[in-house]
Amino acid sequence: MSYKKFETGRLTLKPANENDAEFIFELLNSPSWIQYIGDRNVRSVEEAKDYINKRMKPQLERLGFSNYIVSKKEDNVKIGTCGLYDREGIDGVDIGFAFLPQYEKKGYAYEAAQKLMKEAKDSFGLKSVSGFTTKDNYSSQKLLEKLGLKAEGKIRIPNDDEELLLYKIEL
Repeated sequence: MSYKKFETGRLTLKPANENDAEFIFELLNSPSWIQYIGDRNVRSVEEAKDYINKRMKPQLERLGFSNYIVSKKEDNVKIGTCGLYDREGIDGVDIGFAFLPQYEKKGYAYEAAQKLMKEAKDSFGLKSVSGFTTKDNYSSQKLLEKLGLKAEGKIRIPNDDEELLLYKIEL
């Protein structure tokens, strides 16, 4: 099956697949991923492949959207991920993003997330999008607000003890 890919001025966004396992392994073990998103216990490229097949691919097959690999158009270098997630035990869809440290604070996350927010409405017919972040992840809070999401309170994701800040926007 063929799934939608997207482009912005500087970036391409394509659904994650097994060929991205090396990159996913690197990203999931980057310091900011561990600090703000959490350790996913992915300790090898093979485990990253399993992570893609078990955590990303099923939603893509079910809904047509999931986690997108973000690459720079100019050299096709993979720099991060941005996605729309339908999490078990949570109402609605949320947006998430993570970039390798050397690509943070360059506007890439905003560019990718802004494109996915537009496609959430135009391509996937979503009526609202949420966002979650830790209380100490000020960069994510700023980005969610820049995307137009408003703070709504706090939430706990099933099987996670940490209380997160909840943001939401009607599309």
